[in-house]
Amino acid sequence: MTIRNLDRAFAPRSIALVGASERPGSLGALVLSNILAGGFEGQVYAINPKYRSLSGLPCYSSVKDLPAVPDLCIIATPPGTVPGIIEEIGAAGGRAAVIITAGIGEKDQLKQRILEAAGRHGLRIIGPNTIGILAPRLGLNASFSHLAARAGSLALLSQSGAIVSSIIDWAEAEEIGFSQIVSLGDMADVDVGDCLNMLALDPATSAILMYLESIPDGRKFMSAARAAARIKPVFVVKPGRHAEAARAAQTHTGALAGADGVVDAALRRAGVIRVDDLEDLFSGAEITARFKPLERARVAIVTNGGGAGVLAVDHLLDTGCEMAALSADTIVALDKILPSTWSRANPVDIIGDAPPERYVGAVTAVANDPNVDALLVMNCPTALAEPLAAAQALAAAVDNGYLNGKPVMATWLGEFAATPARKALNAAGIASLDTPTKAAEALSLLLRWRRLGTQLQRVPETFESLHVDRAAAVKVIETALAAGRTMLTEPEAKAVLSAYGIAVPRTTLVTETAAVEAAALDLLTDGGRLAVKMVSSTLTHKSDLGGVVLDIDSAAGAAAAAQAIAARLEGKGLSGQLEGIAVQQMIVRPKAQELLVGVAADPVFGPVLMFGAGGTSVEVVRDTTMELLPVDDVLADDMIGRTRISRLLAGYRDRPAADRAGIVQVLKAVSQLLIDCPQVRALDINPLLADDAGVIALDARIELDPHANSAGPNSALAIRPYPAGWSTPVTLNGNAYDIRPIRPIDAALYPNFLSRVTPEDMRQRFLMPVRDLSRELLVRLTQLDYDRDIAFVALDRPEGELAGIVRYAADPDRRSAEFGLLVRSDLQGNGLGFALLQHLIGYARAQGIAELTGVVLRDNQDMIALCRRMGFVLDDTTPASEPAVVRLNLA
Repeated sequence: MTIRNLDRAFAPRSIALVGASERPGSLGALVLSNILAGGFEGQVYAINPKYRSLSGLPCYSSVKDLPAVPDLCIIATPPGTVPGIIEEIGAAGGRAAVIITAGIGEKDQLKQRILEAAGRHGLRIIGPNTIGILAPRLGLNASFSHLAARAGSLALLSQSGAIVSSIIDWAEAEEIGFSQIVSLGDMADVDVGDCLNMLALDPATSAILMYLESIPDGRKFMSAARAAARIKPVFVVKPGRHAEAARAAQTHTGALAGADGVVDAALRRAGVIRVDDLEDLFSGAEITARFKPLERARVAIVTNGGGAGVLAVDHLLDTGCEMAALSADTIVALDKILPSTWSRANPVDIIGDAPPERYVGAVTAVANDPNVDALLVMNCPTALAEPLAAAQALAAAVDNGYLNGKPVMATWLGEFAATPARKALNAAGIASLDTPTKAAEALSLLLRWRRLGTQLQRVPETFESLHVDRAAAVKVIETALAAGRTMLTEPEAKAVLSAYGIAVPRTTLVTETAAVEAAALDLLTDGGRLAVKMVSSTLTHKSDLGGVVLDIDSAAGAAAAAQAIAARLEGKGLSGQLEGIAVQQMIVRPKAQELLVGVAADPVFGPVLMFGAGGTSVEVVRDTTMELLPVDDVLADDMIGRTRISRLLAGYRDRPAADRAGIVQVLKAVSQLLIDCPQVRALDINPLLADDAGVIALDARIELDPHANSAGPNSALAIRPYPAGWSTPVTLNGNAYDIRPIRPIDAALYPNFLSRVTPEDMRQRFLMPVRDLSRELLVRLTQLDYDRDIAFVALDRPEGELAGIVRYAADPDRRSAEFGLLVRSDLQGNGLGFALLQHLIGYARAQGIAELTGVVLRDNQDMIALCRRMGFVLDDTTPASEPAVVRLNLA
């Protein structure tokens, strides 16, 4: 379940409190008092067999005695009573409940009994162990918070009830209001993903704030967060940045992939803005509510104190902002209005005795500079100028937080004199931050907001299919698993990589040290040098055991190296784990960089790809970045760019740039390997050598999961990969087409396609006159969350031009989906629409979609006839307020 019946909790028309009380200090008494004091206009029922009436309300013995079924039940009774109450609510027809009660755990099976009772009736559970739920716009405070939240446009989701109380207290002091507050508690049923799905579609919510300690369902969370972040800003405080990794793994990647790094990667991929503390959470919400995101953050500082301006510069540069270079015209304009001792640079120090007029003149001149994107105006209290007067003058000059189209932020330092000034600034829409640090962070948020939004909409320039031999890789993996092994040997791991197009050195595997010399002679026929390595499915870090000998120039030397390796292992009591010797071409690239590419399994988000600096010191250097799978060209290139070693890969001095495109291909190949082969639990390529001549994997390690489903695509991925298996050719009236799932690059095909669609066909598809589609909309139409949405394109052959599109968008429950169909006007009447819709229906049924619906203009008789041919039936419940449309349903 996701949002089913959650409307009863988020916007109830009636509410019942089970465990209502009048006993002073009791939970039931406090919650009842809060409900009645909040101004909720719906029906309120009190339930407790000990009372006949409470606070002027009749009190009922149980839910079944109520005169009507409430939309939402609040439960504040002892733990042992809760399963029976949930059963009673469900049997009565209730659809949503909030369990405030704490102490419901796994040991006594109370939680399981609650979920079983709720599941029998489709009852949704928020909690247990929650402070409650607040819908301030409805006047509902069904919680034991010490304050009622005021109405506003921010939504808050928190796993901690204490954090909810603290935020409500802080927000009241700052006069900040909320549309919805949900204390998630233990998330036995309703979790953060469900709530994000609800709030993304809530027009009363302008931004979503979250305090999360855990994420129970990675795929649901990613799907919901990505959808919400495309519509409105989403902020999160997620503690645990420095928690130790869950366990030491057998791969370098596993050792480096701490849980918080994975969360960071997930939030970045979803477009969620992560902040460090609760103050930043509200600062972010305030800033994004007032200002638009910034493409660049070239900041100009105007200050009456030089030291404060210098301090602000450090913070701005630390957060990724830039210092604006003032133009010559701006310098001239400032010379005319400022004392001769002014700084004549950015920060613009207008001197400590600056009166209000000087402030306004300087700020206006700077705002007119084309090199400036945003302004930070600062004031230090002095005996020569009044802070309040300067704030009032600035407020009068600024229009709703902007001056000449540029956001203005202010930092009035101090406390006594600054407090009334800050109120004047806030009243004028100027964001007032207490310190230079907070001002810098606020400006950087506008930059991060834009970058995350842009990242969500970027499209690879081309789509290049990887040439892989999945069958060869699967054969290696299944052979190892059949032998009871969970670790591939190095030669086996390299064979899997080679099957996915990743270059590896020529290697010969021998099972006896006596055979090493002959293998070496064969590999030395073309010259060069050799490496000799131990082969073991149980001993994974070969170098640490003395199991690698490099730079061998003769067959005899190779034989001696193999014997030495065997002797070292015998001396350590490990000779029984030596399974063979690998004789390998020595790759000598003195100017190549050693890189790491790996995959680690995260318990929430599944396989996670890692890239960074490699070599034996990888855990010490720790120059790595992570990304959720799958990755495309854009994401893979981003991974490279986020590391320090990317600067070395770009080339320096006499070292040419490395083959960055080749590294991208390796990252994509590893991504595809994990999609195709769910049995791969962890993977290391270390080192991956990269220089201008190309990329080659010198060492590889692959760990297997014997319990994983062998069929792809990998269901453990938090982001569903491209459904390549749903591609098919069709021939209609002699015309050949390829029908396949849409790709992001297909946005480039739309302009030509739309130019060949008549205005009337556009009106019938979009239910209103439409002339063109914006680039942003085209990106959203082609970048899909394949877990809840799908689109199929028909491309004519051999030109590859777009001929038709069919799509559906499913509700978050994936029970119902609404479809749309558009065929190029000159190709209609040839059966292409039928073929596309038939393909979509087949896919919907395979995904478990229970109902496919379409809203069609009543005068679009061709579409209505097509749908009826395919089994759709006309829905007679179309509202009378929409006489121009009909709804068609297919179960």
